[in-house]
Amino acid sequence: MHFPDSLSGWLELLESRHTVQIQLGLDRVSRVRDALDLRNDAVVITVGGTNGKGSTCAMLEAILLAAGYRVGCYTSPHLLRYNERVRIDGREVDDQVLVDAFRAVEEARGETPLTYFEHGTLAAWWAFCRAPLDVAILEVGLGGRLDAVNAIEPDCAIVTGIAMDHMDWLGDTREKIGFEKAGIYRAGRPAICSDPMVPATLVEHARGIGADLKLVGEDFGFSGDRTQWTWWSKGGARRGGLAYPALRGANQLLNASAVLMALETLRQRIPVSMQAVRQGLMLVELPGRFQVLPGRPSVVLDVAHNPQAAGVLSENLSNMGFFPETWAVLGMLSDKDVEGVVRLIQDRVDHWMLVSLPGARGLSAEGLEQRLRSVGVRGNIQRFESPAEGYAAARKSAGEGDRIVAFGSFLTVADVLAAVRAARH
Repeated sequence: MHFPDSLSGWLELLESRHTVQIQLGLDRVSRVRDALDLRNDAVVITVGGTNGKGSTCAMLEAILLAAGYRVGCYTSPHLLRYNERVRIDGREVDDQVLVDAFRAVEEARGETPLTYFEHGTLAAWWAFCRAPLDVAILEVGLGGRLDAVNAIEPDCAIVTGIAMDHMDWLGDTREKIGFEKAGIYRAGRPAICSDPMVPATLVEHARGIGADLKLVGEDFGFSGDRTQWTWWSKGGARRGGLAYPALRGANQLLNASAVLMALETLRQRIPVSMQAVRQGLMLVELPGRFQVLPGRPSVVLDVAHNPQAAGVLSENLSNMGFFPETWAVLGMLSDKDVEGVVRLIQDRVDHWMLVSLPGARGLSAEGLEQRLRSVGVRGNIQRFESPAEGYAAARKSAGEGDRIVAFGSFLTVADVLAAVRAARH
């Protein structure tokens, strides 16, 4: 068989081959993982949850890099380039690494079908095993128990905030979703949860399998003032005098606390100094998570696409200070709780620039407007064919002291971010 010789060729092949985007289950991916016969001595940290996964991975990566470790980080989805999903030593891997990795997985799979995400997960693992690494950080794609990432054994697992999302796949209550997230925990290994309202199902599952469960507020936590914060654990460990994470938003201390708890449980294998913790928290970056771009009018990018994330975004916007007008560039997928998102943020928005998103799940601007009207949004509503067009119109209309907020989906933020970068060049 002829294999593609470019990354774009591979991505086109995988997209065309698997029309079903989500197909939960570990049998197929485990079979191909075994066929690849990879060896890896890295400490594996798996991160799941509904909101906060990306920030948690980014902080882990930044701190461990500052401590001098060789670190691999696998995340999804990407904003602008597929390479963003696979980083080694803080840098995106180049196209050739991914081409070689996709080919290795293709040769190993035989007749076993793999989804786009499963193929990509195994390709990332192949690249990490070739590196080699001290630590591999793996972000769960969807759920946990049946996600492809869970086919790789973690030494420590973190579950971040749990909210109502992907309910068709994970269940229609936080208790059901919490059980699915807890599936990444392992017997006898650290199992950390940074959700302050942890579902009972997560606790029951973790304790039932004999995982070493650590809960925020009970086994670890934080306190602070305007200038610094302190992390503590029930075991007596403390890290004080810490600068606030460079990632903006009040919720980031929950994520940072889980990161420090994970590192504390792994201190025998990957010791980390106070200096590395401070440096990592100060330098961490993550596009699209309450990312405030320099310049005027102020531009905020946030991939918030469910009510919990929208509530956090609303709170963060309220803490930014006074802006005469706020212009929202909103694009969402049709299977998201649009009404729930809008209800939580509508009081912060003066002008709605509604945009259409591509693909089978993309919601049209017209459809989006109907759903906004259904929850009583009045105000100024305009419709556009793409996020870039909506953003351009907002830039044209907004005053210098105003604020533009692009949110609702990775697709929305990616298109706006690409437009911002194109304008700079």
